[in-house]
Amino acid sequence: MGGFFGVALKRDCMTDVFFGVDYHSHLGTRRAGIAAYDTEIGLQRSIHNIENSPFRTKFEHVFEEMKGNSAIGCISDYDPQPLLIRSNLGTYAICMIGVINNYEALINQYLSFSGGHFDAMTGGSVNSTELVAAMINQKSNFTDGIRFAQRVIEGTASILILKNDGTIIAARDRFGRLPVLIGKNADGYCVTFESFAYKKLGFEDEKELGPGEIIEIKPNGIKQLSAPGKEMRICAFLWSYYGYPTSNYEGVNVEAMRYRNGEIMAENDERQGLNTGVDYVGGVPDSGTPHAIGYANKSRIPFSRPFIKYTPTWPRSFMPANQKDRNKVAKMKLIPVHELIKDKNLLFVDDSIVRGTQLKETVEFLYDNGAKAVHMRSACPPIMYSCKYLNFSRSTSEMELIARRTILELEGEDGFNYLEEYSDSSTERGKKLRQAICDKFHFASLEFQSLEGIIKAIGIDPCKLCTYCWNGKE
Repeated sequence: MGGFFGVALKRDCMTDVFFGVDYHSHLGTRRAGIAAYDTEIGLQRSIHNIENSPFRTKFEHVFEEMKGNSAIGCISDYDPQPLLIRSNLGTYAICMIGVINNYEALINQYLSFSGGHFDAMTGGSVNSTELVAAMINQKSNFTDGIRFAQRVIEGTASILILKNDGTIIAARDRFGRLPVLIGKNADGYCVTFESFAYKKLGFEDEKELGPGEIIEIKPNGIKQLSAPGKEMRICAFLWSYYGYPTSNYEGVNVEAMRYRNGEIMAENDERQGLNTGVDYVGGVPDSGTPHAIGYANKSRIPFSRPFIKYTPTWPRSFMPANQKDRNKVAKMKLIPVHELIKDKNLLFVDDSIVRGTQLKETVEFLYDNGAKAVHMRSACPPIMYSCKYLNFSRSTSEMELIARRTILELEGEDGFNYLEEYSDSSTERGKKLRQAICDKFHFASLEFQSLEGIIKAIGIDPCKLCTYCWNGKE
């Protein structure tokens, strides 16, 4: 995944871009960078690896190294960025969030008709941001170039550009799968993925870009360069999992949505008598907690935390290089509260069940510490498809998904013709899927939120939501 932040002010903006980018640290764990423009120095750029150190630590000296009134920054799970580009459109800095699925075809096409070249990374891959810049440079201006890039890219690309005069150009991806919001204060404007990032810095809501909309940002105002399209497919997973609780997307707050989502799940369980005898409701991981609070509030079953994560020295469970060590670290982080586990019937709400690797470790940990039963609820439907629009929940194979693997075991490849039935808990196939996963992970029971339920919790017109990972519909 990834997130970005940009700012254009009438004063020095380095403090704003530093904290604005830092507030996107939950969206990426590998690379981070900042580019700034100063009238005397021109464009400057700094990129660091943040795999084993937080953004703030790696960029704490940025105030001595860089200055300017305009800047953009990005945190990414993949390619180093922002990049500095010198082209027919001039010199500029660029960063993007999203994914390009047809990059090989675009590279071959670009090289064949232009005789150009790309800076190859280890293994021969190409930086996706550089490829986006190459597509933009095919046209004679940024607006036409961004439109062209978003038209030929199969995937998603939200783009920030910092020109060599301090002007920022911001473009939301073609179908609005990711949010791009604009904030305003007395000194100028900012652009961000997460709305709370600019509110903490003293900015107020100005506007949210529509799908494919392109704007120009200067300290004294914003200007629309390209109007938004009519079709939007914003990622529904934003609210279920990876959006930050304090953020709003399309006017819908993440934390409030998760409470509603948990309430709907509790209502469904109560109708079927599925939560009888449960002593406590809890959430896993942290992003599952608000779903669990909503569930507990509605069901009137006490919310509790039967275990606590020890985060001071284990801040990230995915730091080690191999999965075995990551699993061990994840287990080491969990400190039990024995009084809330021993001989208790526990129900946990997870934000999603993707591969199930760490969830299995967590359930074993609970049983090892005396739990009588562990019931599991997923705050979203079974994930049946690897996301092809964002660099999030992407798998090298769809067989990494626990739902897909289980269906293959139950029915072979022919089962993939009945994915809709397997998603539905009221069908025979749906019941078999849930029972098979229960058997694998030693759950006392398992249920997934329905697609209708999560859409209701979000409260946005279903035709404006991307639910591809659940139902395969584009």
